Amino acid sequence: MNGPLRLLPWTTPEGRPCYLSTDSPASRLSLLADDLEAAQLDSGEQVLAGASAVLADTKAGEREVRFAPTRSLECLQDVLRIAVSRGARVP
Repeated sequence: MNGPLRLLPWTTPEGRPCYLSTDSPASRLSLLADDLEAAQLDSGEQVLAGASAVLADTKAGEREVRFAPTRSLECLQDVLRIAVSRGARVP
C-alpha cells in the first residue's frame, strides 16, 4: 500500500473511525464504501427536503420541528465524513 488510508463511511461499535488500506479503488470493500457514501448523500438530500418542508410548515408540532434538525445533523456528520475521506484521496 503506497497511498493514504481511506476513511470509511462507518465507525466501529465504539464510535471510532474505520480505515481501509488498499491500492485498488475497485476492491470489494472500496466499492461497498462507495455505495454506502452514495446512499448517505441521497439520504441527506431527502432529509434536507423534508426538514425544509417541516420548518416551512407553521402548523408543524414540536416533535416534527425537533426531529428535522436532529436528522439533518446526522446527515451533515455523514457528509462531512465523506468530504474528509474524498479530500484525502485527491492527488
